[in-house]
Amino acid sequence: MKALSSLQSLRDRFAASARMPLVFLGHGSPMNAIEDTAYSRGWTELGRQLPRPQAILVVSAHWVTSGTTLVDVSDLPSVIHDFYGFPKALYDQDYPASGAPGVAREVVSLLSSHKAQEDETWGLDHGSWTVLKFLFPKADVPVFQLSIDMTQDFEWHLEIGRTLSELRDRGVLILGSGNIVHNLHALRPAGPPPDFAQAFDTMFTDRLTERDFGALTDRKRMGSLLRQAHPTAEHYVPALTIAGASDDRDALSFLNDSFDLGSVSMRSFVFHT
Repeated sequence: MKALSSLQSLRDRFAASARMPLVFLGHGSPMNAIEDTAYSRGWTELGRQLPRPQAILVVSAHWVTSGTTLVDVSDLPSVIHDFYGFPKALYDQDYPASGAPGVAREVVSLLSSHKAQEDETWGLDHGSWTVLKFLFPKADVPVFQLSIDMTQDFEWHLEIGRTLSELRDRGVLILGSGNIVHNLHALRPAGPPPDFAQAFDTMFTDRLTERDFGALTDRKRMGSLLRQAHPTAEHYVPALTIAGASDDRDALSFLNDSFDLGSVSMRSFVFHT
């Protein structure tokens, strides 16, 4: 009943709006935020095509928790420069968007079965602001983040997407930020991607296109290929949450379908009506 009442409150809060798309972006290196790259140009073009949301919920690979799902309810999320050894220009970057505390608290209620709790200590990490600055460069859309509980299995995160899917009809854009392949131990400054990286990217693309989400959550079936593509899985999970929020009414489009430094897939996708 708590989840149902929170949905009704959300319906009352937002006027009816066109159904929002779902976006997953491979964010890659933080340097994409200050360099003119094919990836940042792709994000800019996508931003021109997206309908204007009333709020943005971001599931970023860089906010991981253990045993709970946290939701940022702050009024003004701080910009987190969560990386080391980069040029000063990157640390000078800001994204002064407001938060969406009212909506965020509704999401806490909506995800009560997923051990959701309020949080005011996080903000916007680089999985969030480095892409948002291209999608919505004026920082004039309220935004808040949702953490990834890394103690849970993949199906759990797919189910979170299903639970959040009704937000799409209330003007909320759900944005996942990670990478389909993310193995920093196998980086190559030049040359083609390793065979495992290409194989996992192809497998993921095929299964997503077929809507075979069960295959994308089956660790045993993916086996060593998953472990090579993701020594740790935090960059994979946001893609599952976005997939879980989709349904049969959605068309699927891909962008930025290439590799950076060999073992980081920048492939991104959008579910849209």
